[in-house]
Amino acid sequence: MAHHFTILTISHALLLLFPLALSYGHSNACRSYCGNLTIDHPFALRSGCGHPGFRDLLFCINDVLMFHISSGSYRVLDIDYAYHSVTLHDPHMSTCDTIELGSHGNGFAVEKWRAPYLNPTADNVFLLLGCSAQSSLFQGFPGKHLPCRNVSGMGCEEYYRCPAWSQIGLNRVGATYGTGPPECCAVQFESIKAVNLSRLDCQGYSSAYNLAPLRVDGPGQWSYGIRVRYSVQANSDSYCKACESTGGSCGYDLDGFNELCMCGTWNSTSNCDTGNLIKLVIWIMGFQPG
Repeated sequence: MAHHFTILTISHALLLLFPLALSYGHSNACRSYCGNLTIDHPFALRSGCGHPGFRDLLFCINDVLMFHISSGSYRVLDIDYAYHSVTLHDPHMSTCDTIELGSHGNGFAVEKWRAPYLNPTADNVFLLLGCSAQSSLFQGFPGKHLPCRNVSGMGCEEYYRCPAWSQIGLNRVGATYGTGPPECCAVQFESIKAVNLSRLDCQGYSSAYNLAPLRVDGPGQWSYGIRVRYSVQANSDSYCKACESTGGSCGYDLDGFNELCMCGTWNSTSNCDTGNLIKLVIWIMGFQPG
């Protein structure tokens, strides 16, 4: 009779453990795909997945991954998880082959609550085009060109060599210091905090980034697009690693946007560790009723 009791007790314990054992083998419930891009923490397509600072940011439309912030929507060209960066494309942005004017470009500006998590990289240059003498860029002194400078070896003097300038017939009005605002002003994002064409009173913009440690040969070889660095707090990163190491998926609750570890059929505020239950089974297996 005692032997029968022990077998039943062990059976019940194993039944309790079985769903948890499955949770250790389940695939990441929050990882998803859009076209040829993998969406993983801190990003996600599903509500409640990923880090709360990146919620409602990415959308997959007809296998095209879109990135949406207050300044507009951009196509995601690449997510580099090793270097914590996202490369974006704005169809209304100028390149070396085409100059887009008319203030149609998105520029780049994020909501205040997103600012700690998303910023263009330090090697990303914004080339602001056709800005008026009244633009806040020049702080009332358009002849001084105060904020305009090369960024990571890229600037307007080189950009003027692009064939697109001759195609639209601009005369580079004010390109020489002291004669008014330049037709192009190269800035780093950190110096202006937001690229808003309307507020800056500019007609267009281009953006390029430098991945190579060596300077590339001319603006025709630049990488055009917006390269954004993303970041999360160190404790949040550690929390997610602990969650995933125990078979969980990193997410957040939809009410307070607090981080959660999703463990299959249940959620945890820490991780999916089953150590205490395993100890319980070992104790039961060694238990001999008197």
